[in-house]
Amino acid sequence: MKKLALLFAGLSLFVATGCNDDGDNEMEYPLVGVWQPLKEVVTTVEVGEEPVSDLITYTDCQKESRWRFNTEASGKRTEWGEIGTTPQCAITSDRNFTYTYDRSAKTVIVKYQGIVEPSNGKIITLNDVTLNIAFREETQDPTVYKTRTFTMKRIPQ
Repeated sequence: MKKLALLFAGLSLFVATGCNDDGDNEMEYPLVGVWQPLKEVVTTVEVGEEPVSDLITYTDCQKESRWRFNTEASGKRTEWGEIGTTPQCAITSDRNFTYTYDRSAKTVIVKYQGIVEPSNGKIITLNDVTLNIAFREETQDPTVYKTRTFTMKRIPQ
């Protein structure tokens, strides 16, 4: 009788956990966490022209910046830069935001406190260590499309 009970328990456990192999073995990583920006690429596309990209490599001081995405759909973006006549590394901007993340569409809408228009972003890469996120920038010219893509590294907490 004990063997039958053990067999039933094992079979129940197997059925409860199941085998879900739908061929999609891609690991999903969370956006939630603290991210260190390393560089950005600004890409400008004018209608009928080839895209032009400019790489902005961050200094060691700028790499002290952090983007924090909290689980409550809120966050904080702290930027560091060199200020003063004898340059000192210090916080140059500290902004709170709320965000909406659509995991299936890989889109992020960031709304900075005190700013009316949200920033619309697209997740290009999100894994255990890297986040590449591209934000579309509004331009005065409707024939010009501009994006700013940030490359960031996850900071373990």
